[in-house]
Amino acid sequence: MVKIRTKREIQLIAESNKIVSQTLDLLNEIIEPGVKTSYLDEVAEEFILSQGARPAFKGYMGFPSTLCISIDNEVVHGIPNGKILKEGQIVSIDCGAEKNGYFGDSARTFAVGKINKKKQKLMDVTQESLMKGIEAAKEGNYVSDIGHAVQTYVESNGYSVVRDLVGHGIGTELHEDPQVPNYGRPKQGNRLQAGMCLAIEPMINAGAKDIYTDNDGWTVKTKDGSPSAHFEHTIAITKSDAKILSVSS
Repeated sequence: MVKIRTKREIQLIAESNKIVSQTLDLLNEIIEPGVKTSYLDEVAEEFILSQGARPAFKGYMGFPSTLCISIDNEVVHGIPNGKILKEGQIVSIDCGAEKNGYFGDSARTFAVGKINKKKQKLMDVTQESLMKGIEAAKEGNYVSDIGHAVQTYVESNGYSVVRDLVGHGIGTELHEDPQVPNYGRPKQGNRLQAGMCLAIEPMINAGAKDIYTDNDGWTVKTKDGSPSAHFEHTIAITKSDAKILSVSS
């Protein structure tokens, strides 16, 4: 069931998302070659707790960490561990927080030191595809209009959209209806209404769209070994346009 949120609820969702955005800002300052992914996870957890919130991912369906940290050909759900970041890698970090019963969820892909032009373009196209999706998230449009906007832009740049993983509604639960695919035909699925809160999150591969889950049961990787990028914002549908809630101020 798709939930329509009140102004007060949207404000509470925004508060949790602000914490998530500030966490990602903090991580951006310390991501560099030689840093362990486990250290990034510790920094994020400490900051989220300091804001009176709790990490939304830790313990969710058994996930062991505060952050999902995915490197290069890892698409999503990478587990922070003793891995050391290396020059030239890209690292996707997905972060969630819950405060006062409401959730925030956002993701960004970061460069580790200097990266090549191919990886930079992948990151740029993925981030821009998110913004194209958000532009399509208007009252009166349909959920599939979001994915159609993402897919059209991504494929015009020669990249592929992961099909098996999708965005979602968000509010008093981390994952709510409706599902928000990053592909599809226009004018399908739920009609967008003011008060709906959605997490839109393109996961884009430089190569083919095919993925698989690693032996750890969590880390999703590209089948062809190509790099993947991931950007996500939580938004609220308003009468005029989509308001991005996962911002730092």
